[in-house]
Amino acid sequence: MIALIDYHAGNLTSVKKALASIGAGVIVPSAPEELADVAGVIVPGVGHFGATKALEGAWTDAILARVGEGRPLLGICLGMQWLYEGSDEAPDVPGLGLLAGCCYRMSGDVKVPHVGWNSLSIQQKTSIVEGVEPGSQVYFTHSYVGPVNGDTIAVTEHGETFAAIVQRGHVAGVQFHPEKSGEVGLRILRNFLELVA
Repeated sequence: MIALIDYHAGNLTSVKKALASIGAGVIVPSAPEELADVAGVIVPGVGHFGATKALEGAWTDAILARVGEGRPLLGICLGMQWLYEGSDEAPDVPGLGLLAGCCYRMSGDVKVPHVGWNSLSIQQKTSIVEGVEPGSQVYFTHSYVGPVNGDTIAVTEHGETFAAIVQRGHVAGVQFHPEKSGEVGLRILRNFLELVA
């Protein structure tokens, strides 16, 4: 069973539908204690980094405990940014700190927010991108990005190069929305389920 964390930062319906379409059992826990027996955790999210403040304390402790036990964690969009140490968008709100660095607002002579389809440039072959072709198109909607570092698996260009997919062991994140990215997005969700297995 996969836990889909609801901290009121986005509509969970499309993520739940995508997971159901690939045969995943999903629960939306109402309390951190309900994470005790799940096989994996997904933290989605859209909007302001400050929304992740709702995860401070018991939720963060429970999620880190599951990660410490080797259970996979996937962050989607804002959920991926939360994997880092923090974000310039809400400097007083800490991230989960599983990835080094701080998220920052996109710059350059491009439209922000970055909304729409864009291609992935795969930098490292890891389990989360198994079967994903270089140049695959996925759907983005965001203004802030994570820094490119050793955990960056794929990058995308929009005025600058930013981390589109990250993975460190059984912890992964995608800046785009796999639930809105057609077969490529579903493949990435299936790859996450393989981590769970």
